[in-house]
Amino acid sequence: MNYKILITDSYLKKLKKFLKKHPDIIQRYSKTMEILEVNPHHPSLRLHKLQGRLCEFYSISINIEYRVVMDFIIKENEIIPIDVGSHDAVY
Repeated sequence: MNYKILITDSYLKKLKKFLKKHPDIIQRYSKTMEILEVNPHHPSLRLHKLQGRLCEFYSISINIEYRVVMDFIIKENEIIPIDVGSHDAVY
């Protein structure tokens, strides 16, 4: 079962800015999103629920340094990316 990734204008703007700054990560980002569509629980994504102010969101890893923060609606099979950036960034 594939999941539907819903890309908002806000996320697209953040993604373009992120990929412009980090062109070396484009292939890895694409692969991560392909895996996410097929199996959001794949071990390589390191899916986990965030804590604190972001406790309503989840995060997946692109690599050790970067992540995608998302709203994750499993019952509707929809995934809505919210932001992309470093693991240390405060959104």
